[in-house]
Amino acid sequence: MHSNTSRRTFVKGLAAGGLLGGLGLWRTPVWALGDAGLPNALSGSEFDLFIGETPVNFTGSPRTAMTINGGLPGPLLRWREGDTVTLRVRNRLKDSTSIHWHGILLPADMDGVPGLSFHGIEPGGVYVYRFKVRQNGTYWYHSHSGFQEQSGVYGPLIIDAKEPEPFRYDRDFVVMLSDWTDEDPDSLMKTLKKQSDYYNFHKRTVADFIHDVSDKGWGATVADRTMWAQMNMNPTDIADVSGATYTFLMNGQAPDVNWTGLFRPGEKLRLRLINGSAMTYFDVRIPGLKMTVVAADGLHVKPVTVDELRIAVAETYDVIVEPVAEAYTLFAQAMDRTGYARGTLATHAGLTAAVPALDPRPLVTMDDMGMGGMDHGSMSMDDMAGMDHSAMGMGPMQAHPASEKDNPLVDMQAMTTAPKLDDPGLGLRNNGRKVLTYADLRSAFEDPDGRDPGRTIELHLTGHMEKFVWSFNGVKFSDAEPLRLKYGERIRLVLVNDTMMTHPIHLHGLWSDLEDGNGDFQVRKHTIDMPPGTRRSYRVTADALGRWAYHCHLLYHMEMGMFREVRVEE
Repeated sequence: MHSNTSRRTFVKGLAAGGLLGGLGLWRTPVWALGDAGLPNALSGSEFDLFIGETPVNFTGSPRTAMTINGGLPGPLLRWREGDTVTLRVRNRLKDSTSIHWHGILLPADMDGVPGLSFHGIEPGGVYVYRFKVRQNGTYWYHSHSGFQEQSGVYGPLIIDAKEPEPFRYDRDFVVMLSDWTDEDPDSLMKTLKKQSDYYNFHKRTVADFIHDVSDKGWGATVADRTMWAQMNMNPTDIADVSGATYTFLMNGQAPDVNWTGLFRPGEKLRLRLINGSAMTYFDVRIPGLKMTVVAADGLHVKPVTVDELRIAVAETYDVIVEPVAEAYTLFAQAMDRTGYARGTLATHAGLTAAVPALDPRPLVTMDDMGMGGMDHGSMSMDDMAGMDHSAMGMGPMQAHPASEKDNPLVDMQAMTTAPKLDDPGLGLRNNGRKVLTYADLRSAFEDPDGRDPGRTIELHLTGHMEKFVWSFNGVKFSDAEPLRLKYGERIRLVLVNDTMMTHPIHLHGLWSDLEDGNGDFQVRKHTIDMPPGTRRSYRVTADALGRWAYHCHLLYHMEMGMFREVRVEE
């Protein structure tokens, strides 16, 4: 990695929008050039893909990316609902590889997870994926081998609907967001293991302490600092990997290269937002333009109009916009406010609109983590665990599995939790804009199953920030037994976030039917976002036999243990 000083300088320049143009080695994927027709995107039912290496230059320093068909992102794949597709994937790398079709319903041996679905694709080998397309909408695909996804092995996927969709538009754009690092991902992982806050250049300072004393008083400020110190955590630690090493991309282009989507005046545009990043949550808005959300994770939802939305890693959202001006900035800032991806919607090539400043950097609070309402500085974790929260008007205390107790892999436990479905999220509250929340998402269809769950499985998202280890119930994947489901049963999964981080949880092969605060069906998704201090429940119908991956979609969290196998058996 370059020195911190030079990297900081680069990030400042990036925020000003002026360092990346004309760096020469990188050619934009043809589908991302902004033409509504997306020429040379791959469509039909027969596809040939190869995974290899390609020289790139996003920061002024030449690097080598892993790519699909020579592009980063890989080619836009366009399927038709009801077709049977055949995809021949060849491996030109020196290591094994794979492709997982994210959110796609298919047989287990087509899911593309080495060790569960198949053995992987050996160097020089080929694997033929073949399955019937049973859905429509906006999805994506990526490697499920090591850190290859971070290095560039991912791409967008659109499935055209068999029947007319319940909304109209004139032009269709894919907007794929991702994060790129010049570092070798294995080295980055080792850095996080040695110092988990290495990429956090925004730790609190003496000036922050003085400001907090002035605002909150000496006692409250000291108590807050003491509690954070006892937990070996930092309230500025919002993202494990930040703009200190990441360059944020839109359709494979850095901010000042300025991906541009061209439209004609009076057209309605469908933007297919895909978060294909390894670790970055993005907050997306188009200043001066409302967005009407019409689909989430590929499935239609009742339309809701917003100014801004947070898109978790691996989620997709379809929005309809109706531009009236000649140019708008499509702005996607990282949740930790250390950088952004950016593009333009315009009537003519070369037009731009003002790029907004990054929002203020948020801080995680004890309330955010489900640990608020007490004088934390005067008591130990054991003291707090023994308190009667209901007597304090704080609601019942969150129970925890025995496997978390005295566990060196668990550094905290949420004490009071809630679904928080109507919470815009850290850094988005009361910002003067209408921000999409999970409570706004309602599927455009009734519960497809209709049965009440026959049993409940509760899992806690656990970790240790300082050691950078992640798990479910304090048990790493390597030590965990599979979750066993009986074919055809309907279960309820309850997730509790016992960490200070936000986690996008993805279940392969099966839909996740999120419940509202009353336990009723709300929205069907393939990835469920879990902010700190949340307890969220969703229903799953075990309608696909086989071995399925279930994991946090933050790549480095998954690799460090927040992963389980789900077995659906007769």
